[in-house]
Amino acid sequence: MTIQNGIEIVKLEVSNRVATLTLNRPEVLNAMDVPMLKELVRTLKEVAENDDVSILVISGSGRGFSAGGDIKSMLSSEDESAFGPIMDTIAEMMVTLYTMPKLVISAIHGPAAGLGLSFALAADYIMAEKQSVVAMNFIGIGLIPDGGGHFFLERRLGESKAKQVIWEGKSLRVDEATQLGLIDQVVEGDLREAVKNKVSEWLNKPVKAMIQSKQILSNLHTPTLLKTLELEKEGQQAMRQTADHQEGIQAFLEKRRPTFLGK
Repeated sequence: MTIQNGIEIVKLEVSNRVATLTLNRPEVLNAMDVPMLKELVRTLKEVAENDDVSILVISGSGRGFSAGGDIKSMLSSEDESAFGPIMDTIAEMMVTLYTMPKLVISAIHGPAAGLGLSFALAADYIMAEKQSVVAMNFIGIGLIPDGGGHFFLERRLGESKAKQVIWEGKSLRVDEATQLGLIDQVVEGDLREAVKNKVSEWLNKPVKAMIQSKQILSNLHTPTLLKTLELEKEGQQAMRQTADHQEGIQAFLEKRRPTFLGK
């Protein structure tokens, strides 16, 4: 358990074969800083090893699912040597979630952006409130998706549409995201009730057989995910050195539109 500013930053509840993991930094829209990333790795491994759990539901507290990586906290560290270990922690988190021998549901409300969207996309089934928005918005600060974002987008959308989503970096309404194939179920009413119904539906099925099929498919594709994470680490390091990234960060801090030069 990791406490930050007096709150438990990753909550986990287990009941009746269901684990519910809640990102809990609501004051920053559940942006993922290093302590949260490390706690997520620990918590996900705990769930993966719990034989009493069949289904994992991941969600966010407060106004949204997750705004992604905590840019401001990462900017506060001038130690460039910290970048590699952070990316390794992100990779460990995503592989643990993707290969987990449980059925995983992402329950999105409000924004799910950047690394937060990559995290949501690693689930087996994605549900979202009608008012939610999703965005793979790294391009806005001159970076590329990480957390396996390229892998998960390509798996769901195909290469051509994945590139369009990455290059445009725009916020997508849930109906747009569903038409593309990013969202499996749009919820117009109470998200918690809809998730509860989906969980109940699955618990009345032969879950072990469902998990076995999941593991066969994830085992087929995990080598590609691992390679993607490696390439993202290298690519992100290169992009961090560009003038466009520096301009993107400066514009972010000054709350203005960036002027990119392609350098």
